[in-house]
Amino acid sequence: MVDADYIEDRFIEEIEAEENLPFFEKVLYINRVTKVVKGGKKLGFSALVVVGDRNGKVGIGMSKAAEVPQAMTKAIEYAKKHLEEVPISGSTVLYPLTARFCASRIIIKPASSGTGIIAGGPVRAVLAAAGIKDAVCKSSGSNNCINVVKATMAALGKMRAISERHKIRKELQKESLDA
Repeated sequence: MVDADYIEDRFIEEIEAEENLPFFEKVLYINRVTKVVKGGKKLGFSALVVVGDRNGKVGIGMSKAAEVPQAMTKAIEYAKKHLEEVPISGSTVLYPLTARFCASRIIIKPASSGTGIIAGGPVRAVLAAAGIKDAVCKSSGSNNCINVVKATMAALGKMRAISERHKIRKELQKESLDA
């Protein structure tokens, strides 16, 4: 029989090891694709991956390869190279956001502490990778995983820090007064 303290210590060590990892990586979608060629069909795989540091940086990557592990590693490398900065207020978004990509529409609203992420799978993964812990989201239109993730990234990309928004607003007021 295994000692309970040993299991608990080992579990705690695994959690601490996960916390020391530099990036949160999650595979959202794997698709089998085929190409018809002269000799028959050429089989391949595409992978959609989200990568983030859970501290305001998040990126998505999509890649194709002949095998699933190769597609995943290529997508992870692409996502790490194309990380985007997301301003976060505590554990939630700064203000309500809406965005659209192709036929997918997404609405992300701030939530009080302790609410958690109330969202569908792909949106939840992107927000968790960015470090957002409390948000209420609704996706409508197309539920294609790729389009939903890109709409979520578009919404997060539109978000600006409050100080930036005030600065832009003041500049617009000065321009309107000067004209």
